[in-house]
Amino acid sequence: MAEQLGGLTRTHTCGALRLDDVDREVVLLGWVHRVRDLGGVLFIDVRDRGGVTQVVFDVADDDAMMAKAKRLRSEFVVGIEGRVRRRSAETVNPKLETGDVEVVVSRLTVLNEAKTPPFPVAEDSPVSEDVRLRYRYIDLRRPRLQSNIGLRHRVMMVMRRYFDDNGFWEIETPILTKSTPEGARDYLVPSRVHPGEFFALPQSPQLFKQILMISGMDRYVQICRCFRDEDLRADRQPEFTQVDIEMAFARPETIFDLIEPLMKDVFRVIGKEITTPFLRMSYAEAMAVYGSDKPDLRCGMPIQDMREVFRDCPFRVFKEIIAGGGTVRGFVVPDAGGYSRSEVDGIVDEAKALGATGLVWARRAEDGTITSSVMKALGEESIRAALDAAGVVNGGILLMAAGEPDATSKLLGQIRLSLAKRKGMLNPEDYRFLWVVDFPLLDWDPEEKRFVAMHHPFTSPVDEDLAVMATEPGKARAKAYDLVLNGSEVGGGSIRIHDAALQSRIFELLNISEDEAKKRFGFFVEALEHGTPPHGGLALGLDRLVAILANENSIREVIAFPKTATAVDLMSGAPSEVDPRQLRELHIATRT
Repeated sequence: MAEQLGGLTRTHTCGALRLDDVDREVVLLGWVHRVRDLGGVLFIDVRDRGGVTQVVFDVADDDAMMAKAKRLRSEFVVGIEGRVRRRSAETVNPKLETGDVEVVVSRLTVLNEAKTPPFPVAEDSPVSEDVRLRYRYIDLRRPRLQSNIGLRHRVMMVMRRYFDDNGFWEIETPILTKSTPEGARDYLVPSRVHPGEFFALPQSPQLFKQILMISGMDRYVQICRCFRDEDLRADRQPEFTQVDIEMAFARPETIFDLIEPLMKDVFRVIGKEITTPFLRMSYAEAMAVYGSDKPDLRCGMPIQDMREVFRDCPFRVFKEIIAGGGTVRGFVVPDAGGYSRSEVDGIVDEAKALGATGLVWARRAEDGTITSSVMKALGEESIRAALDAAGVVNGGILLMAAGEPDATSKLLGQIRLSLAKRKGMLNPEDYRFLWVVDFPLLDWDPEEKRFVAMHHPFTSPVDEDLAVMATEPGKARAKAYDLVLNGSEVGGGSIRIHDAALQSRIFELLNISEDEAKKRFGFFVEALEHGTPPHGGLALGLDRLVAILANENSIREVIAFPKTATAVDLMSGAPSEVDPRQLRELHIATRT
């Protein structure tokens, strides 16, 4: 039977007591973490969010209380009243912040009993993710999750203080809004009072934050929930949190100068100092040199263009590809002298699994000996020239592929990253920030046979590319930028279109008719005509950023109540069927 809290008032958290508290009368409230029964003496570790404190029950003090204490089990909720004493030298626990002291119990209150938990809270033992998510309220008691959620809170507080100090106002934008499908699918919410009509949950507050700039709010920020009905990965959830920012009269440099000091403050939360300014790289360079628009710079191994080396080589395959407008590219794997032939063949097989017709390798052994998978076709002289041009020293391997430039770099980029992960070249304590800039404004969709926006249709083209849009719109660059950290995009933004005529031109290029634009974005297009300042912004992915800070591979580990990879909440059972009466009220019929 649970006892009542009554007049019990906590004096300290379970992580607060130190030697200065010796002989003090205290009250602790928390969960039973561990029980150690030594016969005449019973030791209980009591835990709350603040930490763990050892408390002591002595049979010589109170037989009734000792009998009550012996019924305690893991996860019982208890109130402890007692006196702090110093532990003897041989019993000090250096693993605990409270390890120099313990509490001798004078009164025990059992506030609630608990079933045996489905997995241990006191140990970080492996548990299947489905079980953890089914019993998330137990999982959240474990030290790892409590640390991650606490880190998330501290990061959010640092951000809020930073933006307040820099003149930003936090303004809430609507959760129930208009569906404007362009990219990911919307989550739709039926309207009861307007039969057959729907609200949409926001994929981002994009239009509203631009409206706020038109409204003269000047600097806006919001830590907001966003919703996208898309396939999930480790770094995606159907509902996620982003730090949304917009500024009037902004240029890309304005955004960079705002975000870089913020990142310094954020990383100080985990005791890390990062270097600014961040490296900047064009989209074209990122794709050519790393095969990705979010390159991980920690492992080096940039991709190099080898066309000139092989333009006149005897190897017919390379020669014909280059003559046809293709390329030969490769990257150097240093310190690869220990790679066995089977390991190298495994890399070739991996390339084929990724869609490559083949992967060429050339090796310079520790003693300077040169070998290659195409030694007969190319000859030692051509292989040596390629190794020299790529800067391969003894012990290095040059991996090369040929074909269409972008596809070749993407393939090599995937192999590069796979090798780096396998060989432990991605140090989680090494933080490499990068601004990727000058993205293409438009991307051609071969299935729909039309241009689509690379970012979104409200992104401004680069000033000097305005003329190109009339003749070769696919070559226009955008005033768009992504913040990349260790191979993850942690933020993305752009300078927006502030001219109604240019916005209409972009809609035309995207094959959005005037009527469709009015139907989908009419309120926004009208607002543009009422004195819109130049403006721009950025959205930071809070979940991804905190996951990197916590050294977690999945954002589910830094979200209190995440969904599974199939968008299900195993704890609450959502999504679920609803009462037929609710469906009738919403004028909805379901079909299986």
